[in-house]
This record gives sequence, C-alpha cells and structure tokens, in this order.
Amino acid sequence: MKITLLGYMGSGKTTIGKQLSEQQKIPFIDLDHYIEEKIGKSVSDIFDQDGEIFFRLKEHEYLKELLEKDESFVLSLGGGTPCYAGNMDVIVNKENVTSVYLRTSIDTIVERLEQEKDSRPLVAKLNKEELHEFVAKHLFERSFFYEKASQKVVTSNKTVAEIVSEIEAILPNKQ
Repeated sequence: MKITLLGYMGSGKTTIGKQLSEQQKIPFIDLDHYIEEKIGKSVSDIFDQDGEIFFRLKEHEYLKELLEKDESFVLSLGGGTPCYAGNMDVIVNKENVTSVYLRTSIDTIVERLEQEKDSRPLVAKLNKEELHEFVAKHLFERSFFYEKASQKVVTSNKTVAEIVSEIEAILPNKQ
C-alpha cells in the first residue's frame, strides 16, 4: 500500500505523513528530501542553479521511481508536484496507491505560513495580506489537480490525531 499526501504548502503533509507512517508501521518519504538526496543539492539550489524545468523533470522521474517500488510507504508530495508533468495522472492510475488531498482553508494555511516564513523562501517577504492573496491564487490554480485525488480530507479545526484517524478509516486495505 502506498499513500500519497498532497495539498498546498502548510496543509500538513509532512506532519500528518510522519504520524500516519508511525500508525501504519510503514516508512515515511518526503519527495523533496528524496530529490535532494538523489541530486545532492537542496531544492532551493536546484531551482537557482538548474531551473524549475530541470527540477520538475527530476520530480516526475523520482515520483515514478518511488511508485514503482514494491514496498509500502507514506509519501508527502511537494505542493506543486500534482500540477506538473502529468503527475496526478501517474498517481491516480497507479494500482495500490491511495492519494489523499489534505484540503485546508486559506486562513489556516496563511496562519501556518506566517509562523514558518523563515523556512519558506517562496513567501518569506510577503506581509499577511499579500500572503493571503498569494495562497488564494495558488489554491485556485492548483485545486483542479488536487481534486483528482482518490480521497479528500478536510483538515481545518482538527488535530493531527483526528486527521490521521480519518485517513486510516478511508484506506482500502486497513491493517
């Protein structure tokens, strides 16, 4: 069983993914970290030195590589992963893959990103109003791809434990 978590940055993919992997007793993989290990550079350095097109090609390549593996895992995707190179089609058409969209409100995302600005270069220089507009625009553009996920879980006003339980309840092969 492979579980892919998708959603906008700040939607909780990493936090939920780590907890879900513990509960399911399967490994957790963060796609961005996987790419960094494979290439030997940070995502920021890849974007700066090699460009976004190179990054998106590698992201697609490594996503397919991971989904071809025989073992079970929880995979946290980058916020943009579903939107490029036909990645959502690869995910939803792959057997034994459950894709879960962590549907998070704009206000919740903005609140979380406000607290994490230092570690989020894309939004580091935006004030709260600009950040709200930035997130709303991106969510609107990306929702077409996110909504293709086989499962959707609303995360706002829920604890990590509640979200993980909700995901576990919708998994096809509950352990």
